[in-house]
Amino acid sequence: MALHRLTSITMGVPHVAETAAYYTDFGLVPDGDGWFTTQDGGRQLRIVHAPTRRLVEVRVGADTPDDLAAAASRLKRLGIESITEGETLSAYDKATAVRAVLEVLPRLAQDPVPATVYNGPGRPERTGARAPGILRTGRVRPRKLGHAVVGTTDFDTTTAFFRDGLGFKASDYIKDHGAFLRCSTDHHNILVLAAPVTFLHHSSWQVDDIDEVGRGATAMLEDHPERHVWGLGRHHAGSNFFWYLKDPAGNFSEYYSDMDCIVDDQLWSPEALEGAKGLFTWGPPPPPSFLAPDDLAALMTGTHSPTR
Repeated sequence: MALHRLTSITMGVPHVAETAAYYTDFGLVPDGDGWFTTQDGGRQLRIVHAPTRRLVEVRVGADTPDDLAAAASRLKRLGIESITEGETLSAYDKATAVRAVLEVLPRLAQDPVPATVYNGPGRPERTGARAPGILRTGRVRPRKLGHAVVGTTDFDTTTAFFRDGLGFKASDYIKDHGAFLRCSTDHHNILVLAAPVTFLHHSSWQVDDIDEVGRGATAMLEDHPERHVWGLGRHHAGSNFFWYLKDPAGNFSEYYSDMDCIVDDQLWSPEALEGAKGLFTWGPPPPPSFLAPDDLAALMTGTHSPTR
């Protein structure tokens, strides 16, 4: 696959400082000029000012300049202008105004984290010691950015931009209104969702295991129960454990672990998921606000405001 990773996202929010404090609590490390780093991925989130919350930019790693040329050709066939400067290509999705940047970069090589040892029926692999998950005391720090979810008023156009133009692969679909797309071996790096208004639904961040999902969420909720959205659970698309929280701007953020890994496209067949499968396999039912965020009406009103 010519593309190999989701490098970073830029989110626009009305109140930058308040949102930045949230992501510092979340375990990302401030790195100047609105940037935040993960343990393995480096600078992967930038927070900038915008009148309403939105996904401003996504940056994607590519292997060679030839991959940029191929993307430029595909985008041109879709009627989308792109600009290539050195080892970067940039283009805008017409439906969402999200700027996508492909940049020639080395592939991310994460150092293997030793697998957590769990006991099971007839399988006493951890003996004479307490589970390591209950002994951890440090702050949970995400390993890398996993994916971002963007709501779009033109599902077909945005899906085509990422899939047919930039070169993302389709992993699964939520019938009629969702496309799980990947630019790496992760099950998805962008989820396109049909919506009545353009907005950033959530960003997703990899942690070591299910204990870190739980520890991270518990710490975030200790003095801020209002941050809770949905979890703990396990998705069907991607198979990952999840817990969703809400930042001050209204964007959701997800701790996840154990995402499906697709290393051979020929061995994976996308499904059109319906009903609960499009959302989860087990866990509490999703709250209405997960599907229709509480500020959706305000965002829709804002899109028609003469002041914008």
